[in-house]
Amino acid sequence: MNQLKLEILEQPSVEEMAREIVERKGLGHPDSLCDGIAEAVSRALSNEYKRRYGRILHHNTDKAQIVGGQSEPRYGGGEIIRPIYILLSGRATSLVTTQDGAIEHFPVHTVALRATKEYLKSTCRNLDLDTHVIIDSRIGQGAENLQQTLQLEEAPEANDTSFGVGHAPLSETERIVLETERYLNSEEFKKRHPETGEDIKVMGLREDDRITLTIACAFVSKFVNNLEDYLCKKEEIKRELGEYLRRFTQRQFEIHLNTADSPEEDVDGKRVYLTVTGLSAEQGDDGSAGRGNRVNGLITPCRPMSMEAAAGKNPVNHVGKLYNVVANETARDIWKKVKGVKEVTVKVLSQIGVPITQPQSVSIQIIPAKNFNPNDAKEDIEDIVKSHLSLDNFLTLSARFLKGEIPVF
Repeated sequence: MNQLKLEILEQPSVEEMAREIVERKGLGHPDSLCDGIAEAVSRALSNEYKRRYGRILHHNTDKAQIVGGQSEPRYGGGEIIRPIYILLSGRATSLVTTQDGAIEHFPVHTVALRATKEYLKSTCRNLDLDTHVIIDSRIGQGAENLQQTLQLEEAPEANDTSFGVGHAPLSETERIVLETERYLNSEEFKKRHPETGEDIKVMGLREDDRITLTIACAFVSKFVNNLEDYLCKKEEIKRELGEYLRRFTQRQFEIHLNTADSPEEDVDGKRVYLTVTGLSAEQGDDGSAGRGNRVNGLITPCRPMSMEAAAGKNPVNHVGKLYNVVANETARDIWKKVKGVKEVTVKVLSQIGVPITQPQSVSIQIIPAKNFNPNDAKEDIEDIVKSHLSLDNFLTLSARFLKGEIPVF
């Protein structure tokens, strides 16, 4: 593989650095909502294209936007004053030439609106789709020259010149940040704590062997009776979360929850993190697809990252989506299967118009353990890279995207 470059780095791993910063924006964060909506629309379009025409037609719906509304939460209730506005943008094939040569209109907007509503209903428990939100589809027709790239019988051509980045393993801090949000937004936790909304943001800081978690969690006003109830619930959440996270680390850690609260100045929930819907988008917090978590679910400034908006890109030939998943899965396989790899970073670069199976560059950077032998490892690494860049694997990835099996934020 002439495009493969293997480098051995003589530097500390992330775990060995004095400081590490990790962030995750939860499912209800405005940026994550845009990612989730964009991906849901892409998946719905892909499945409907395939049902009608036997193949996925060109689309990229990765430009979703949220304009925050206005609300008046108060203990035991509250109301939405101005709805949240959601704009669906991007491109999709709306005019299709059938096998008999006829031009058929494909209902892009109907499919997209339905997918958006279904996603919001499944994600945001306290959002009333009739009164709390306005959804506007402005998805346009894609460029004709890019549409052709999905019509090849063999490996499709790259839709863009872009790169994907992945690393393995997750550091302890990365895993804790990821697990914190997943735990707080899990179905089991919500049953015990319906007062917690889906808009949760977790920031992790590790300083040597001490981890500090700063968490913002929107509370749902109808489940909070008064300030005393809010503060009690807040302390109970911190206690439960601390017990849960102890299984992931032996390091010392501390949890800070809703640090912007000013309970001593509070009047009817105005100085604590109280919302009607459990979303900060109800109070003017805007969002955009691609501004939040990377494909591995995290924002990791101590690691190389791609800034691609992977969610919503088509699952057939858009390397901004495919290569980021491939890079992460390749990194995990190298770390698991190649002896002596302490840490690995994978970077894959495409060139527009070239088959996705033929990247312009594949960079593998390894921080070795003492027992790593590059001569013994090279062939195994090449085999792993080849398998992930094969047409069979890309076809498998596309099928997994259509089933919703691959998270991209």
